Amino acid sequence: MLKGIPSILSPELLKILMEMGHGDEIIIADGNFPANTNSKRVIRCDGHGVSEILDAILQLLPLDPYSEFPVALMEVVPGDKVVPVIWETYKEVIAKYEKDIKIEMVERFAFYERSKTSYAIISTSEKALYGNIILKKGVV
Repeated sequence: MLKGIPSILSPELLKILMEMGHGDEIIIADGNFPANTNSKRVIRCDGHGVSEILDAILQLLPLDPYSEFPVALMEVVPGDKVVPVIWETYKEVIAKYEKDIKIEMVERFAFYERSKTSYAIISTSEKALYGNIILKKGVV
C-alpha cells in the first residue's frame, strides 16, 4: 500500500498508467466487452465497476487538453432501446477532476477497432450495457 494511491488500482494497472505517454488511450470496459479479443494488454479488475475504476484512475491520470474529445463512449446501436444511465455517473466523476471535457460518441464496431490500438483495456465486472469508456492521456 502507498499513501495517496487508491487501493483499487493494482500494481499492474499503476505500471500501465505510468508507461502510457501523451495521447495514448486506455479503455475501461464493461463485463460484456471482448477485451482479450481486442488487446494483448488486458488488466483484470473483476468484482469492480467502471465508475469506481474511472474515479480512481482520474485521481492520477490527466486527460488530454489538446484533444477535442479526450473521452469517448460507445454509442447505442440504432434500434436498441437501452438508455445508458451510467453515462451520467461517468460525467459526474469526470467533472470532479477535469472541467469542460467534451465526450465523443463512437459507433460500436468503430469502438472495437479503436480498442485494438489502445494502450490497454481494463476489464471490469460492470453490468451496465454500453458501459465502455476510452480515456486519452494528457500531460502533467
